Amino acid sequence: MIAWRMSQVTDTYTHGHQDAVLRSHRWRTVENSATYLLPHLRPGMSLLDVGCGPGTLTAGLAMRVVPGEVLAVDVSAEVIAEAEAHAREVGATNVSFAVGDFRSAGLAAGSFDVVHAHQVLQHLRDPVGALKEMRRLVRPGGVVAVRDGDYSAMVWSPPEPRLDRWREIYLAVTRHNGAEADAGRRLLHWAREAGFQELSFFTSNWTFATPDDRGWWSELWAERTTSSAFARQAVEYGIATAAELEDVAAGWRAWGALADAVFIVVSGEILARG
Repeated sequence: MIAWRMSQVTDTYTHGHQDAVLRSHRWRTVENSATYLLPHLRPGMSLLDVGCGPGTLTAGLAMRVVPGEVLAVDVSAEVIAEAEAHAREVGATNVSFAVGDFRSAGLAAGSFDVVHAHQVLQHLRDPVGALKEMRRLVRPGGVVAVRDGDYSAMVWSPPEPRLDRWREIYLAVTRHNGAEADAGRRLLHWAREAGFQELSFFTSNWTFATPDDRGWWSELWAERTTSSAFARQAVEYGIATAAELEDVAAGWRAWGALADAVFIVVSGEILARG
């Protein structure tokens, strides 16, 4: 494991690394989170995975570029350790891991065929600057692939006022942190600002509509609403009280128990070159 210095840009990770957060990250795979990139991967490619988290998505990408080398980075030593263990478990031997910020890692220009970031830019104060660094790191003809959610575009049914309040609180917390939770719709603009010339933009969804899926999703967010960095920040910033967050969590659980409940998470995706 390599450790790098952190970036001078101070970013606040809204979600934190509590288990309720990491359970959702462990669920991510190339099949449910990176299908837009898969047709562009080839054996032998080198790949940088920015903000890799617990590594389930990383391992899937690595297996598609064997014997190419993959470098996965994250600012959390705890999740990097988990990602390393997962890679060993699934046999992804072509991945190395590093703790730190890719922007301050001193990586050489043109080091990678692919630079990938999943649900990362929405947490950064300077997403355009991050994209500029990704552009610097990718080789001529290579691709930068970014996927980010769009909280204002997320929809659910039946209506639940406490979920409306959850989104209001979440957006207020992220804006206090200097980040943009509606990142998905802004990827094309940000990439142009970063200097990319060739761009393709897509959208895709995660849909939670079966009893198991909506129960899992609603319980995750119920826990995160009361027992995560997001909850702590909401109270510290004066955006919500602990009692209000408990009520919002109860709303999540009540909504998730409904037989006809549906939640759709919308993400924007971009492939950028040049």
